[in-house]
Amino acid sequence: MTQTKIGLIGCGNISGIYFKVLSELAGVEIVACADMDRARADAAAQKYKIPASQTMPDLLASPDIDIVLNLTPPAAHAEVALAALAMGKSVYNEKPLAIEFADAQRILAEAAANGLRVGCAPDTFLGAGLQTCRRLIDDGVIGRPVAATAFMLSHGPERWHPDPEFFYKPGAGPLFDMGPYYLTALISLLGPVANVTGSAAISFAQREIGSGAKQGQKIEVETPTHVTGLLDFASGATATMITSFDVWASTLPRLEIYGSEGTLLLPDPNFYDGPVRLRLRAESDWREMPLLPGYTENSRGLGVADMARAIREGRPHRASGEMALHVLEIMHAILESAQIGRRVELQSSCERPAPFN
Repeated sequence: MTQTKIGLIGCGNISGIYFKVLSELAGVEIVACADMDRARADAAAQKYKIPASQTMPDLLASPDIDIVLNLTPPAAHAEVALAALAMGKSVYNEKPLAIEFADAQRILAEAAANGLRVGCAPDTFLGAGLQTCRRLIDDGVIGRPVAATAFMLSHGPERWHPDPEFFYKPGAGPLFDMGPYYLTALISLLGPVANVTGSAAISFAQREIGSGAKQGQKIEVETPTHVTGLLDFASGATATMITSFDVWASTLPRLEIYGSEGTLLLPDPNFYDGPVRLRLRAESDWREMPLLPGYTENSRGLGVADMARAIREGRPHRASGEMALHVLEIMHAILESAQIGRRVELQSSCERPAPFN
């Protein structure tokens, strides 16, 4: 099998699982890594047995690299992706695709103009849990999907994260940090969204860091921390989504889809496994459904490998830039709606990705 050669930029915390998974998947190979901190890139290359650690310009210029895996902080996603595309490389970003919608549009336009691909995390919808849900929906088990709920409720990461300030700045908050997992899952199951209505609030003006070297320091909150979105899908289904860093405890489920013939309880979209539970109209209790064969462990990197294979096979890849652009617009539109007080129609759309067999 032809090996697609990958250059990884950004050797921070999330990179470890990508190094591990991509070393185990067929058809892909990380051949170089780079980071603003050269020592960190050198350490990653040594730890994960990567052939070369380089500066970012050298990595982007390398003729040996087919795909740039962009794991830089979100504020740098657009700059690095555009630089990679300018050097003739396809690119796969960690989520979100970019902070600003216009930058994300430019990324896709540059790729299209140069015959290159753009992919983006999350790829958790490719795991056995959500793929089992996809099969049940496609097989008509719950009938016609009519509605959904999606809830991510916590009291924020400052209790455990050693440097959580960025979570409370524009481009982050619970919506941009965790929303992509929930929205990508819903779009992969129900298709694109047509319009949204939003409500948003900053419930606590300051946060206190609860661990690490910065324990006790205060954070000024600059982005909404409790966000509710009402989503109208092009298919006719509707959904309610709440993402919050303002809730101490909750018993709400993470994801549910309501069909004309029954209800489907989905697994946590931040993971790849189950459980998946089903209850049909004539049933008095829930059934846990067996998962389809597939990935159940942390497998971040599946989307990269699928994109590499799709390029070789000449077919669409599943964790696509178009879907990531749509997710980004949905999140911006929810906040815009909250600000202007009315429904916002979306400009973008995307194809529902093919099942992952």
